[in-house]
Amino acid sequence: MYYNILRGGINLKKENITFLDVLTLFIGCFLMSLSLNMFFNPHSVAPGGITGFAIIVNSMTGIPLWVINLTLNIPLFILAYKILSKKDCVKTILGIIFLTLTLKYTIGLSEIHVTDDVLLASISGSILMGVGLGFIFRINGTTGGTDLLGLILNRFFPSLSVPILMGSADCIVVILSGIVTKEIEIGLYSAISLYIIVKISDIIIEGFNNSKSFTIISDKYKEISSSILEELDRGATILKGEGVYTGNKKNVLLVIVSRRQVVTLKKLVKEIDPNCFIIITSINEALGNGFKSIE
Repeated sequence: MYYNILRGGINLKKENITFLDVLTLFIGCFLMSLSLNMFFNPHSVAPGGITGFAIIVNSMTGIPLWVINLTLNIPLFILAYKILSKKDCVKTILGIIFLTLTLKYTIGLSEIHVTDDVLLASISGSILMGVGLGFIFRINGTTGGTDLLGLILNRFFPSLSVPILMGSADCIVVILSGIVTKEIEIGLYSAISLYIIVKISDIIIEGFNNSKSFTIISDKYKEISSSILEELDRGATILKGEGVYTGNKKNVLLVIVSRRQVVTLKKLVKEIDPNCFIIITSINEALGNGFKSIE
C-alpha cells in the first residue's frame, strides 16, 4: 500500500515502516496524551520538551495543547526536513499527527481530577509519559519537538551535540514553568518529572533484563569454564591478557549470566579458586544465544 505523506510521495513499504511500527507509534502518542491531559496540564507541570512548553502557553492563554503542539512542530519539521532521512520524515510527521489527534480527543480527561496531590500527579504522569516515549523510541520514532530543535540548532552550533542542545531546551522549559506559575515548587516538580521520564523511557528501550558480566582472571580457568558449562549451561570466552607489572601471560574468562545465576557462579568460582580475581559488571541487555533474540 502506498501513502503519499509528503510531496512526491513516500512509500511506507519501501522505507521498511511496518504496521507494527505505526501501531506502536500511535500507542506511544496515546499514552503521552493521557499523561499530559490527565496529570501534567491540570497542575501546570511542564516536564521539558515542546509539550511542556505547550503546557506553559496553555496556562497563560488557554489555547488547547493540541493546537500549540501542531503550531510549534510544523515550522520545526519544515526547517529540519532536509536534515532527516525519508524514513525519519515519515515517522516524525506520523508522530506529530498522532500526538496532535490524541491530545485533541483526550482533552476531556483534563476535567477529571484524578488527584489533587501535585507530586502524585507528577509521578503518575511521568510513568505514562516515559512508557509512551519508550515505545516511540524503540522504533526510532519521534513526535518532533526538541528532537527536531536539537537537529536544527546543531547546524548553527556544530560544537554542541544534539543531546546537549535537547537537554538545554528541556531545562529552559522546566525553569520557565516555575517562572510563569510564580511557584518554585512547580519548577521542581517539572524537574522531577523530567528525570523520571528519562529513566522510565530508558528502561522501556533497554528492557528489564539486567544481566551480569563476569570477567574472571584465574590460573584454573579451564576448571572454571568446564564447571560453568556443566553447572550453569553457559558458554564462556577466553581472552588473552598480560599483567602490566609482572608481564605474565594470563587467560581471562568472559561470562554473561542472568541475575538469578550470579550467586551460583560466585560460589562455583570460589570453590575452584578462592584467590582468583573477578570483575562483575551490570549489563542492560544481552542478546543472542542463551538470551533474548536480536530484534
